[in-house]
Amino acid sequence: MEQYSKDKSLNVLIEKAIKQNWNRMSLSDLGGVNYQYSDVARQIAKVHLLFESADVKPGDKVAICGKNSSNWAVVFLSCLTAGVVAVPVLHEFQPDMVHHLVNHSDAKLFFVDASIWENLDEKHLPNLMAAIYISDFEIPFSRNEKLTWTRENINRVFGERYPRHFGPEAVNYYKDTPDELCVINYTSGSTGMSKGVMLPYRSIWSNIRYTLDNLPFLKAGDNVVNMLPLAHMYGLSIEMLNPFTKGCHNYFLTRLPSPKVILGAFAEVKPRLIITVPLILEKIIRNKVFPLLEKPLMKMLLRLPLIDERLLAKVKENLLQAFGGNLAELIIGGAPLNGEVESFLYRIGFPITVGYGMTECGPLLAYAQNDVSRMHTVGRAVDRVEMRIDSPDPATVPGNLWVKGCNIMLGYYKNDKATREVMPDDSGWMNTGDMCTIDSDGYITICGRSKTMILGPSGQNIYPEEIEQKLSGLPYVGECLVIDNGGSLEALVHPDFDSARMQNLDREALEEIMQQNLVALNHEMPAYSKVKSIKIMEEEFEKTPKRSIKRFLYQP
Repeated sequence: MEQYSKDKSLNVLIEKAIKQNWNRMSLSDLGGVNYQYSDVARQIAKVHLLFESADVKPGDKVAICGKNSSNWAVVFLSCLTAGVVAVPVLHEFQPDMVHHLVNHSDAKLFFVDASIWENLDEKHLPNLMAAIYISDFEIPFSRNEKLTWTRENINRVFGERYPRHFGPEAVNYYKDTPDELCVINYTSGSTGMSKGVMLPYRSIWSNIRYTLDNLPFLKAGDNVVNMLPLAHMYGLSIEMLNPFTKGCHNYFLTRLPSPKVILGAFAEVKPRLIITVPLILEKIIRNKVFPLLEKPLMKMLLRLPLIDERLLAKVKENLLQAFGGNLAELIIGGAPLNGEVESFLYRIGFPITVGYGMTECGPLLAYAQNDVSRMHTVGRAVDRVEMRIDSPDPATVPGNLWVKGCNIMLGYYKNDKATREVMPDDSGWMNTGDMCTIDSDGYITICGRSKTMILGPSGQNIYPEEIEQKLSGLPYVGECLVIDNGGSLEALVHPDFDSARMQNLDREALEEIMQQNLVALNHEMPAYSKVKSIKIMEEEFEKTPKRSIKRFLYQP
């Protein structure tokens, strides 16, 4: 096992960022709290005092569940810099799932939004020492008197620990080692299928080191709008930690990320870098740009070569202004970009690129800066990651992508079986489950996912099998399949027609029952994975010899 090394330490990067940018703005909630890097350091120091009073030591687990905010980021940074294992939990999960993940992770403390805590029951969290509100660090529930006393007297305790002055010299963080567990990030929303990805410090460090070395356009003092869930590695590593370690100013949305809210934030913040998922970008392009291009005069002008170039340059400039007017690069990740939108953005020379990764890699696997990016690819392998494709000709014949290197997880928490399914031996190679090709220049094209994950509107991972499991238990559902239909979830249902006939139910009655099923299903689902519609299928689904539904036949 590798020993501590300054050159490979994530906490050294965080410590250096705080000390070098002490008086710069660091974290802000749009319309709320504002922290300089010095304020973040003070807040981290106070959280460390809470850890100490609760006897939370390096390697212990602390869960975090709340909407994106500056204090969410502070709690996470406090965990990293104390050697405490952070367990992000998506705030949209139902209470039973939150209970399960907090218990499964062995969390000692639980930082949580007040609105979430009020729907939980401490009796279902028997091993939890305390719950702490993310917004103000007040403690609504505690089984530890010393922790409660410390919180009530936190300023006094802080003053005794730092009696003269709290300056950059007081920032001295935990010395992390590369293979030490850093984060447990759950990829599933079902109790029976929960997989906690164990990410070591080397994985997060390698991701951040890569962004420091390969995103040179982002500099200290630049602004970034954080839109993706901090409970997922894409938003956590690339959208939050990456700018933080560069001395940038992170702004967190305090409202649902609709196109209107997002464009308003861009106008106010003027971000240098935007990281998002395809759905958000596609909505903006389709709503703001394509309707203009469909007007008769515009169509005619676009057919004239000289005017065409000037017109497209004007469209590009207007689009850049819509994104705040200071954009150097927009990175898409998590899912493929719509072909029509991608072609249009490349045609006007918009600074866009598409990256590739997965939670198990913290998350980056491939990226190319926009000036060298290529359409329909997801870039090239990032530093410190090896790739191989199981294919007789990886350049032309898609094969399963395997990866190895610094970014790769330790395995799944308390789940050796799931670990061995993707890491079958001790060689370090991990099966991504994605079918890819790689050209002679190293550019990777994802040809299809062997996994079935659907990306939610704000970057959430949606697993259709979990929804199907709930739906299949509802009245008169014979077989079902959940698909992504233009950004909305649709359930394809082949009803149990035999049972319906036995009950003398006609087509109209069956359709009414399916609508009732839809309401019942959505009542159990988080907001991001609610199903928009049910479509009745007259014939049984086509199946493999193993009787699995051939999913690819039913994708739009």
